[in-house]
Amino acid sequence: MSMTADEIAEYLAFAEQLADAAASAIKPFFRAQLDVEDKGGRLFDPVTLADKAAERVMREQILARYPEHGVLGEEEGTTLGKSRLTWVLDPIDGTRAFITGLPLWGTLIALNDGYRPVVGVMNQPFTGERYLGSHLGSWCNGAQLKTRNCHSLASATLMCTTPDMFDTPEKSAAFKSISSKAQLVRFGGDCYAYCMLASGFVDVIVEASLQSYDVQALIPIIEGAGGIITTWDGSSAQDGGSIVACGDPSLHAEIVDLLKHAN
Repeated sequence: MSMTADEIAEYLAFAEQLADAAASAIKPFFRAQLDVEDKGGRLFDPVTLADKAAERVMREQILARYPEHGVLGEEEGTTLGKSRLTWVLDPIDGTRAFITGLPLWGTLIALNDGYRPVVGVMNQPFTGERYLGSHLGSWCNGAQLKTRNCHSLASATLMCTTPDMFDTPEKSAAFKSISSKAQLVRFGGDCYAYCMLASGFVDVIVEASLQSYDVQALIPIIEGAGGIITTWDGSSAQDGGSIVACGDPSLHAEIVDLLKHAN
């Protein structure tokens, strides 16, 4: 059952409180000298005190306000709740950008109702931009967002955080088959690129190896702006994996078909 407008407003307001708390924890560390740990894996996966402090303060506020809710966070894993509602947190999406002083990162906050993410926030405290999304629409700092029409891959701007995220030769070849047809390809961006898609500046994002906390907050923002985000085979994107997002649903259908054949 869909949440009422009043429920959406309540949870969005609380998500904004979480964003404020995370911002206060993060900002002293940005463009400052700090230790960086590597969580390991195929690619360099950095984590800093800023990531950990921001998630900790958000978890504390959720426990105090909604003790029955669950929490899934990048740094501290899953805490099951008695409610079907779960907050999904990525304190700094784009830590590689963060540690190099680039403002292409953000705090991601989603509320999943047990079926799908229904509220999403991407907060960029350094630039002062806050993106909010739900089935009622999407906004940045009060201005409503709308994706742009783009019916052809040949006229599309495509983004991807890094080509290194494609962890098999087949996925790498599939990405190249799509990106080679686009008008413009840009790398970098992490969550910021998805918000640019919702804002009408980017047409396509094709990525892989994502986690649920990387995408759940972005789904309501993109869908609320009129876009579509799924896995490469057109399934729900909420569990991460190989993801394609488009501002124009007709372009999304074309790319999913191309990826199906490329795979």
